[in-house]
Amino acid sequence: MNEVELTELGIKDSRDLLNKKEISAKELTNAYIQNIEQSVKINAFIEKTFDKALMQASEADKIIGTDAQKSLCGIPLGIKDLFCCKNIKTQAASYILDNFIPPYESTVTQKLWNEQAIMLGKLNMDEFAMGSSNETSTYGPVINPWKSRGSDEPLTPGGSSGGSSAAVAANLCAGATGTDTGGSIRQPASFTGTVGLKPTYGRCSRWGIIAFASSFDQAGPITKNVTDSAIMLKAMSGFDPLDSTSAKIEVPDYERELGKDIKGLRVGLAKEYGLHKDGSEAKNKLDHAILLLENLGAEIIEVSLPHTEFALPTYYVLAPAEASSNLARYDGVRYGHRAKLGSNDSILELYEKTRSEGFGTEVKRRILIGTYVLSSGYYDAYYKRAQKVRSLIKNDFDKVFKNVDLILTPTTPTSAFPLGSKGTQDPVEMYMNDIFTVPANLAGLPALSLPVGLDELGLPLGVQLIGDNWREPLLLNTAFNLENALAFESRPRNWWA
Repeated sequence: MNEVELTELGIKDSRDLLNKKEISAKELTNAYIQNIEQSVKINAFIEKTFDKALMQASEADKIIGTDAQKSLCGIPLGIKDLFCCKNIKTQAASYILDNFIPPYESTVTQKLWNEQAIMLGKLNMDEFAMGSSNETSTYGPVINPWKSRGSDEPLTPGGSSGGSSAAVAANLCAGATGTDTGGSIRQPASFTGTVGLKPTYGRCSRWGIIAFASSFDQAGPITKNVTDSAIMLKAMSGFDPLDSTSAKIEVPDYERELGKDIKGLRVGLAKEYGLHKDGSEAKNKLDHAILLLENLGAEIIEVSLPHTEFALPTYYVLAPAEASSNLARYDGVRYGHRAKLGSNDSILELYEKTRSEGFGTEVKRRILIGTYVLSSGYYDAYYKRAQKVRSLIKNDFDKVFKNVDLILTPTTPTSAFPLGSKGTQDPVEMYMNDIFTVPANLAGLPALSLPVGLDELGLPLGVQLIGDNWREPLLLNTAFNLENALAFESRPRNWWA
């Protein structure tokens, strides 16, 4: 098997070959390293840890086939730049954290290393995970490996986990970590033809993940297929005493749940998630997914989530409010970028200059919005009211899940759009990309994006499955069955090598 074929395999298939000793972990790691070195045009990897990866691969080759072998032994992964990795530069793609090197490891990445995964490097992202197109990074935008039919125009890979989705789609790693605050795993997965899973809030520890909005942020995997997602999620999940929001709930073996019959499954179709254009490709692909689920024995039931229309404005009040609080710690005093001061400048001027120089436009915008809605005289009118609406949205889901097992929606209104085409003049246009993904974050529910086919431009589209709290096994098994029925095997053409 040549190096190109090796990197197309993903986690499970690579693991099977490693276990049969048909390939070595070092051989597999070198294949990914070669791909990464040839893909600088994509701009997915911003910190390469190849020496560490090859050392880990050598150790894995000694362990494979012994009782000491764990679930991800010898599997090369990419890590979103939001996860702190000990002694490795971690910046959240922001200049204000220039050259920050954490002296500790995030819980999620430590769990991956405990399962003997291999670290290829850090992946590009929107600054502090704020964005839907991966254009706000201090490292520059990531380029989607996919191109529109007959065009070389660069497209967004989605955001904020755009580096993770692009790296998986371009075969630069077997799987990648992402974080999802308002859709930042699922939307990039939809744009790149990959599988993106946001677990239940509290399923994966947030300790050591640079915070954006603490009541929304949740780590999850981006992978080539559903089986790989199940394998990665099990490794990433579990109670963490260092995270007060981490749930003390047993972690199932998600992979073992795959392949079960879904006959009799009740799937809700919320009328509020409808697409306005009946003839659109996104609507056609959703209808195709509905047909396949019915063929598999599922029952489609129309449901109502009446407060969905308020989800986006609610999110864009609450998330910036939490961001303004979380990002107050970046002041140029303890770590990261520090502005140069004149001899008569005060400490307040140090804060102002550092934050002005260190934060990008989108981060500044959200800090300002968040500070405004938390300020005296506006707290009740905006923040408190938004919290009440959040409760109503959660109640809507609670009622619906008494009658259905899962909810099916589009992941995004459209396929990937050209870089620079949205949000430059009107940021609300960019925020609208999150219209189908945000409600699951407001309610803390698990949700998965699955590639469903290509649109008229030859670009991937995704459908989203939303489950009730802690129902990841059902979510993954349903996605597995639907994935097999869809048989989506399209891949981007290799223009970047």
